[in-house]
Amino acid sequence: MDWLIIPGAIVSAIGLVGLVASAVNVVQAKKQGLEEDALRAQLQKVMVLNMGALFLSVIGLMMVVVGVLM
Repeated sequence: MDWLIIPGAIVSAIGLVGLVASAVNVVQAKKQGLEEDALRAQLQKVMVLNMGALFLSVIGLMMVVVGVLM
């Protein structure tokens, strides 16, 4: 199952990049000084990226763990 470790690490790294990108987007949105409703709408858009990146990261880590255990 060694073939599962490297792709899992790559998928996990892509998820990590997405998490960093969502954090950067949140910081930029807060620096813009938007009103509460506009800020909330912006953060809801970033939430989609955040959840997708978290999903990728978890799936990648599970692939690595399965590859190591088998």
